[in-house]
Amino acid sequence: MEPIPHTPQTVVLVRHGATEWSRSGQHTGRTDLPLLGEGETEARDLHKKLSAFLGGRRPGVVLSSPLRRAVDTCRLAGFGEEAQLDEDLMEWDYGLYEGRTTSEIRLERSGWELFRDGCPGGEVASEVARRAARVIARLRANHALSHPERPALLFSHGHLLRVLAAVWVGVEPEVGRALPFETGAISVLGWSHEDPAILRWNYPGCDSGELEPSRLS
Repeated sequence: MEPIPHTPQTVVLVRHGATEWSRSGQHTGRTDLPLLGEGETEARDLHKKLSAFLGGRRPGVVLSSPLRRAVDTCRLAGFGEEAQLDEDLMEWDYGLYEGRTTSEIRLERSGWELFRDGCPGGEVASEVARRAARVIARLRANHALSHPERPALLFSHGHLLRVLAAVWVGVEPEVGRALPFETGAISVLGWSHEDPAILRWNYPGCDSGELEPSRLS
């Protein structure tokens, strides 16, 4: 991958609300499933969480995967009108493993692991990482986002966002296996001095104020 320029900014990662397959453990790549009722509730709850984080400011940019579960989460969270669709934020392409659970896959492929082995007819981790790197490069080239007071919001999917976080901090995309990301949760990428860093991960809410920008420096 091409080197990614380093410019200070804060990026808030948002995983979409629950769908039928996210609850059943089926791999949901390009299948365009709607949110469940509980997923819609998670998406609406994100409005309060993200508003608390932003502290009355508007984000510098809002990007969303074009898949409906991400688009609807973005809309219900209150950011639909300003969202820009980015195909690089689509979920991992699971190819022949689309709609199947890990246990089902391992019945025919013992020991299979997504981040190590990838998916036949779909993507491997390095290919997902290239898409994530393109998103990051565009964010870091955006001068409107050069200050942490103008965070970017990314509405996307669990595995894609896990790889994106690994790419952000400059480690192998396979490290994403150690970063579980629940539906309707928030994570924050930023900087520790001059080094890119994961500031918060898989955070379900901010009622206690722990997600406020002043606590992220």
